[in-house]
Amino acid sequence: MTYRIQKAAVLGSGVMGSGIAAHLANIGIPTVLLDIVPKDVLPQEEAKGYTLEHPAVRNRFAQTAVEKLKKHKPAPLASKESLARIRVGNLEDDLQLLSDVDWIIEVVVENLSVKQALFEKIETVRKPGTIITSNTSGISVHAMIEGRSEDFQKHFLGTHFFNPPRYLKLLEVIPTNKTAPDVLAFMQTFGEDVLGKGVVVAKDTPNFIANRIGTYGLLVTLQQIEQNGYSVGEVDSVTGPLIGRPSSATFRTLDVVGLDTFVHVARNVYDNTTGEEQAVFADSPLLLKMVENNMLGAKSGAGFFKKEGKEILELDVETFSYVPKKKLKETSIEMAKQLKGAQKLQTLVYADDRSGKLLWDVLSKTFVYAAQLHGEIADDIVAIDNAMKWGFGWSQGPFELWDAIGVEKSVAKLQAEGVAIPAFAQKLLDKGYTSFYSEVDGKLSYFNGEQYVAVPTNDKAIHLKTLKKQQGVLKGNSGASLLDIGDGVALLEFHTKSNAIGLDIIAMINESIDFVEQHDYKGLVIGNQGKNFCVGANLGMMLMEAQDDNIFELDYVIRAFQKAMRRIKYSTKPVVAAPFNMTLGGGTEVCLPAAHIQAAHETYMGLVEVGVGLIPGGGGTIALYEKMLRGVPQGVRIDIQEIANKVFETVAMAKTSTSAAEARELNLLNFADGISVNPDHLIYDAKQAVIALAEAGYTAPIRKQIPVIGATGYGTLLIGAQGLLDSGFISEHDFFIAKKLAFVLAGGMLPYGTEVDEDYLFNLEREAFLQLIAHPLSQQRMQHMLVKGKPLRN
Repeated sequence: MTYRIQKAAVLGSGVMGSGIAAHLANIGIPTVLLDIVPKDVLPQEEAKGYTLEHPAVRNRFAQTAVEKLKKHKPAPLASKESLARIRVGNLEDDLQLLSDVDWIIEVVVENLSVKQALFEKIETVRKPGTIITSNTSGISVHAMIEGRSEDFQKHFLGTHFFNPPRYLKLLEVIPTNKTAPDVLAFMQTFGEDVLGKGVVVAKDTPNFIANRIGTYGLLVTLQQIEQNGYSVGEVDSVTGPLIGRPSSATFRTLDVVGLDTFVHVARNVYDNTTGEEQAVFADSPLLLKMVENNMLGAKSGAGFFKKEGKEILELDVETFSYVPKKKLKETSIEMAKQLKGAQKLQTLVYADDRSGKLLWDVLSKTFVYAAQLHGEIADDIVAIDNAMKWGFGWSQGPFELWDAIGVEKSVAKLQAEGVAIPAFAQKLLDKGYTSFYSEVDGKLSYFNGEQYVAVPTNDKAIHLKTLKKQQGVLKGNSGASLLDIGDGVALLEFHTKSNAIGLDIIAMINESIDFVEQHDYKGLVIGNQGKNFCVGANLGMMLMEAQDDNIFELDYVIRAFQKAMRRIKYSTKPVVAAPFNMTLGGGTEVCLPAAHIQAAHETYMGLVEVGVGLIPGGGGTIALYEKMLRGVPQGVRIDIQEIANKVFETVAMAKTSTSAAEARELNLLNFADGISVNPDHLIYDAKQAVIALAEAGYTAPIRKQIPVIGATGYGTLLIGAQGLLDSGFISEHDFFIAKKLAFVLAGGMLPYGTEVDEDYLFNLEREAFLQLIAHPLSQQRMQHMLVKGKPLRN
C-alpha cells in the first residue's frame, strides 16, 4: 500500500503535543489539535457570558496551547504564519475530524488506561489505512492496542519525539509485533525526509533507547555528589563540552528537564526492571527532597542551580543553600584542552586525579550499561549511538566514546576493578577485534556481535569529510576547498574559523567558478558542514587593517569581495548556495547573488553589519534590493520607493531570520528558493537544484540597469531615522551609519527613477564602507563585538 500524509491530528495539547503540532505546521502539514473539554468555566469566560457549552470554553485547552506557541522560547513556530495550519477543537465535539486525516498522533497523559480508552474512541471514526502513533516516552506500545482491530494494530506504532520537537533531531520509532512492515518503512522514510528527523528503530522496552541510557548516565553522575563528595558545579565543569556533551552538562540538563519529570522517567524504568539495574533507578533521596521543596529547576526558578542577579549559584547538597559555583581544577584538564579527539578523552579518563576518577566512573558505567542493553533496546550499536547523539546532544555515542578511550585498555581496567564485562564487549575482544567501529573495504562498519557490517547510509546524506577522505579535493587553500560531489556537480566548502570570509575564501570563489566553467561540470554548490554556514567577513582582520590606516588594503579586499559576488551572479554555470544555521553579513551576501538558494529549515540569515558600525560591503544591500525587484510579478507596477523602504529597514535594523521561513518573509529568500527540513539532506538537495537548473538550460542573467529612488527617496528613507534620533532611540553615530546606507540604496543624489548600472552602486557602497570602517566609533563597535560578542551602542 502507498501511504501519504497530507493532514494530521495531534491529540493532547500539552507542551509536547502543541510542539509536535507546531512542527507539522512549520513543514506545511495542516494539523488538527484536540484536547479534553474543561470541567468548569473560568471567571473571565463567565464575564463574557460563556457557559460550558460555548465553543471557546470547550476548546480552551487547545486554543490556549496555540496562543502559548507564540511566546515559548525557543520558538516552536518557524513563522507565525504556521499558526494558520493548526485547527483547534476538543475530543468530544470534534472526534469526527479524525476521519479526514492520514496520521493521528496521541500525546495525552502517560496513563495506559487513558490511552486505551482514547484509542477505542479513535477506532470509531478513523478511516482504514490511517496511521496511528503514540508519543509515549515509556509505556508499552504493545499494551496500548490490546483489543483493537487488526487494521488499527497493523497501522499502529510508537513515534517518540524529543522536546522541543522543532529543534531536537531524534525520532524513536517503536513498532509492535503487529505493525505492518510497509507502515514501519514508510514512517522511517517520512520521519527522515519530511519531518527532517534522525530516525532510529527502538524496541518496546522501558524508556526505549535514549531516555533509558540517558537517564542511567544522569543517575550514575548524580551518585558522584551523593556518594563521592563532588559538588554540583565541579561535576558540570567536566561533563559538558570538555567531553563532547552540551554546555548544559549534567545538572543544568536536569534543571531544564524538570526534576519532577526526571523522577517520573526514572521510576518508569525502576518499575520495569530488576536487580542491580533497578537499584540505579531507585528514587534518589536528594531528588525527592528537592521536589518536596519545589526546587524543580528552570520551571520553579531554582534547582541544582539558581540565578541571583548576574551570578549563577550552585546548590550545596549538605546545607541546601546556594553558594558560588565551583569548577574542578586539575592538571589533566588543562593538558586535555590542548588536545583533540581520542588523545583528549584518554588524557581525561585515565588521569589519576579527582577529575579522572569522576569521568572514568561515569563513562565506564555507561559503556557497560549500553553493552548490556545491546539487542534488548535496539538491534545494533549504530541506533544506540545515534539516539544519544540526536536526543541528548552528545558528539559521540557510548560505543564511539568507548572506541576513543581504547576498548582493550578500558576492559583491562574494568576487570582489575572486578567489573563483569558484558558478553557483547567480550565477544568483540574474543574475535580479535579492538574497536566497535572499523573501516572495512573503505566503508565505515560496526560490530554486530559476530562480524563487521557496513553502517547503513542514505544517498541523501552526503558527508563531505568522508568524501574528501575517499577522493581528495579538486583545488584548495587555507580557507576553502573545491570538491567533486558527483553527477557533474562541484562544491565549494569554506573551512576557516567560523567560516569567516577572508582573501583565501574570496580567491577560491573565483577559482571554483573558473574551474566549473572550464570543465565538464553542471554547476557549483557553495556549502559546508561546519557549525554555521558563515558568520560574515573576518572582522578581526578588517579592524586590524583599519586601525593601521591601511585603507588601500581594505579597498583592495572590498573590491575583491564585490568582484567575487558578481562572479557568483554572472557565472555561466548555475551556482546554488546552501546556507544553514548562522548565515550572517558576508554569509548572506554570498547567498543573495546565487542562481538559487537551498536553505536549511534552521537558517538564521541577515545583513547584520550595522551592528558593528558598518554597512554590507559585498553588494548585499544592492542584491537584496534587486531580489525584491525581481520578485514583483510581471505586469504589476513596481513601487521602487516601497521596496527601498523595506530593504532599508531590514538592513538598518540588522533584521535576522529565526528560520528559513522567516527569511522568506524578510525577502532574503523567495518562493523559488528551496528549504530542506532535514539538515543532513541539504547538500544533496542543493546538488539536485544545480542539476535541475543545468538540465533546464540555465543561462547567466543579463546585466540590467537598476532603477533607483535618488535624492527624494533618500530623504524619505531618513525621515524615520531622524525621528528615532530626535526621540533618543538611536545615537548620532547610528544616524551617521543610516545616512551612509540610505545614500547607497538611493543611488546618490540622482533624480527619482534614474537607471544606473551595478558598478555605480558598488562604487557607492565601497566608498561608504571605507568611510565607516575608518571612523573611530565604528572601530569601537567592531572591537566590542570581537571582545564581548555583542553589539555596542555608542
